[in-house]
Amino acid sequence: MSILFSNFFQKINEISPLEADFTEVLESIAVKPKMLYFYGKMPENRLKSGCKRATERPKSIAIVGSRKPTKYGENIAYKLAYEAAKRGAVVVSGLAYGIDSVAHRGALDAGGVTVAVLGTPIDQVYPKAHIGLAEKIVASGGCVMSELAPGVEFYPKTSFLQRNRLISGLSDVVVIPEAAERSGSLNTAAHALEQGREVFAVPADITRPLSMGCNRLIRQGATPMLGINDVLDVLFPPKRQAKTRQSSLPFGDSPEETVVLQLLATGVQEGEQIIQHTSLTVAQFNQIMTLLEIKNRVVALGANRWTLR
Repeated sequence: MSILFSNFFQKINEISPLEADFTEVLESIAVKPKMLYFYGKMPENRLKSGCKRATERPKSIAIVGSRKPTKYGENIAYKLAYEAAKRGAVVVSGLAYGIDSVAHRGALDAGGVTVAVLGTPIDQVYPKAHIGLAEKIVASGGCVMSELAPGVEFYPKTSFLQRNRLISGLSDVVVIPEAAERSGSLNTAAHALEQGREVFAVPADITRPLSMGCNRLIRQGATPMLGINDVLDVLFPPKRQAKTRQSSLPFGDSPEETVVLQLLATGVQEGEQIIQHTSLTVAQFNQIMTLLEIKNRVVALGANRWTLR
């Protein structure tokens, strides 16, 4: 059993999923965890626009992938985690070597919150080399969690795969930046699809072994991530700008001309109808129409009927 000396690991918290706003979504997955054990602090709800109480669960993104990624995969994982955390999303991953640890570090560098889900009992942070990373996660307001109680016997071949359903279950979207054809991250993607989460995979060179997993996921229906904004726009849909569309109605050189032109724009063509809709005298109307015709703004159709040019 790993011995953890940091003060951050002095207290192990124990809750059921329903006891925390962030974890209650796990009640909807197929195999629900009975209890959760964690160090640190669960992500808190945010204040929704127009509300006095914080009732909105923070957006969350799972970023998982190869334990031996290329620089290409690392760069994508880091940039995505950084930008998502910067916007307030919680970055969820598994504390493993490779893509997982890069995602956690990207979130931390952005000053954001990240959650590490272990496949080991809570008192056995694995890998041991990442105990320092786990401490940083806790110190930065995140948490390290497991469904396995301290000291229980576990079976690595199955417990890490079972853990993956929690990573996807806690997340709104799951992103695989890089993965081989046989990869635990594909298991996470499978859980995500079962749970109704959107899965993104980064397409890459079909001749590279570490591209095979992502390319196969795309062939099976995952959404290709062609840029970081593909994911960020799902997490944070762009606010529909109120269209300050410029009025398409015409304007004249005087209030009287404007009234006439806008009536013509709405389909009124009869001179008499225009006079009825305005306070113009017949003489004023005739003068305005002559000026507008000279300015090439209107066309006479005959019989005191007019249209815009």
